[in-house]
Amino acid sequence: MMAEIRSSDTRFGDPVAPPPGAPRSDILNGAITVAAILMFVGIGSAVLSTTVQHYFNGGAGTDQTLVIALLLNVALILFGWRRHRELAHEVTIRTAAEERAQQLASKDPLTGFLNRRSLAEDGAAMFVRAQSRGKAMALLMLDLDHFKTVNDMYGHATGDALLQQVAVEIAESMPGVALTARFGGDEFACAFLFDPTHPATVERIAEQLVSRLAQPFQADGLQLHISASVGIARSDFDCASIDALMRSADIAMYAAKNSGRNRFAWFDLSMERELQARNDLEVGLRHAIPRAEIVPYFEQQIDLTTGRLSGFEVLARWDHPTRGLVAPDAFIPIAEETGMIADLSLSIMRQAFVAAKDWDAALSLSVNISPWQLKDAWLAQKIIKVLTETGFPASRLEIEITETALFDNLALAQSTVGSLKNQGIRLALDDFGTGYSSLAHLRALPFDQIKIDKSFIMSMGENSESAAIVTAITRLGDSLSLPITAEGIENASIEERLRALGCAKGQGYLYGRPTSIMNTRRLLAERRLLAVTVVEAVETAETRLAG
Repeated sequence: MMAEIRSSDTRFGDPVAPPPGAPRSDILNGAITVAAILMFVGIGSAVLSTTVQHYFNGGAGTDQTLVIALLLNVALILFGWRRHRELAHEVTIRTAAEERAQQLASKDPLTGFLNRRSLAEDGAAMFVRAQSRGKAMALLMLDLDHFKTVNDMYGHATGDALLQQVAVEIAESMPGVALTARFGGDEFACAFLFDPTHPATVERIAEQLVSRLAQPFQADGLQLHISASVGIARSDFDCASIDALMRSADIAMYAAKNSGRNRFAWFDLSMERELQARNDLEVGLRHAIPRAEIVPYFEQQIDLTTGRLSGFEVLARWDHPTRGLVAPDAFIPIAEETGMIADLSLSIMRQAFVAAKDWDAALSLSVNISPWQLKDAWLAQKIIKVLTETGFPASRLEIEITETALFDNLALAQSTVGSLKNQGIRLALDDFGTGYSSLAHLRALPFDQIKIDKSFIMSMGENSESAAIVTAITRLGDSLSLPITAEGIENASIEERLRALGCAKGQGYLYGRPTSIMNTRRLLAERRLLAVTVVEAVETAETRLAG
């Protein structure tokens, strides 16, 4: 079994009740036995007296009825004693079973740690003890990073073996008197008392814990790598109960995870405010998507050779009824975490396709696909369905995929891309240079162009390394016959350098900020890039004749 909890962990329950029906049977059995013994004493004394007189005084022999009665009494006594032993054994078995059930109800069977309910009970006692002794109670909430990957790749047996080793590391990192618990899955909690004037004691324990869990583990002949995100809360900082302390530690743990993982974080009230703001955005987002409050904005893409407008990249903006325009950085991560990104993306596509259907046929639309969407085996069919329903030509659509999206499941990405390419949709590798294995991805998928990440473009004027990377990417694209699009162009000198390097297209604030459907349409009308329908042509001719 795993390391036991390092605390005075004894749990006292109520006295174990006898099994159902046992008291009544025991009383009846006892009454029969007592009666049999009394009869045995009475009859036995009579038989003994008669037998003694017969042998010594020559009196009458023993009455056969009394002898039979005596034997029956002996049989009743033996039966009663045997039944008593059986009942005692049954009570012992049931008592052990109930004690085992009680232990299973309070402990995690895999690690021997407390479960959530037991930690709440024992933690409440520790919470009170801390207040009475002038101490503070520290609660550490741990979540293992990348544990799901271990389970998915090697199976639950390996995952369980890893969890047992993690439990050993946690137990050995705790002070002498501590509570340790596993809440299920890969989430653990620890609690102990400390001097409130020396919080560094808690930090040393948390640092040791993070360090030990970042070391490689050996399980089932495999070397496994994980880490831990740890949230810490203390009872003397605005925590009225053990439940509040656990919630604060949980919030801090998620803050540590969002800050990059493999670290610990103390709880503070700003985390709770941020969490509330995030929850408000999530609730609002669930209503905003079906109401089409998330709308497309369009960023110009310019042909650097001719200087003409060649198309637009479609971006998402939240037209919030009270907050105004919300930037995508605020809600796209939430949409990805909650799984709403698929509906959001398809809604944006539908609105953009409808808006751009009567634009000049030479203008294309570029739509970025989230890594979460690329995990959907039906993604290609969903995009094709929107194209069919809106009547937007597939040849005018370009799908942008980031390198990080390809890392998880390249085979699925190849299948999705193949279906899209069969419909005439073009494919661009977005944010090139920031991913894992760019050349391998270029070879594995039939990309039509490469987009250089804007971080390199925006810094190439001051950073020679960025300039060298941009130059290398453009040469690579030229050797592979893949046109290069540069993002983040903000001044004419950068544009000129990119043109000299041979970049095909550019986009950025130099050409204007992303605009709404209405303003984009006005821009295209001014440049005469709206397709003219027969009705519009007749109306224009009639207006000229009337004039």
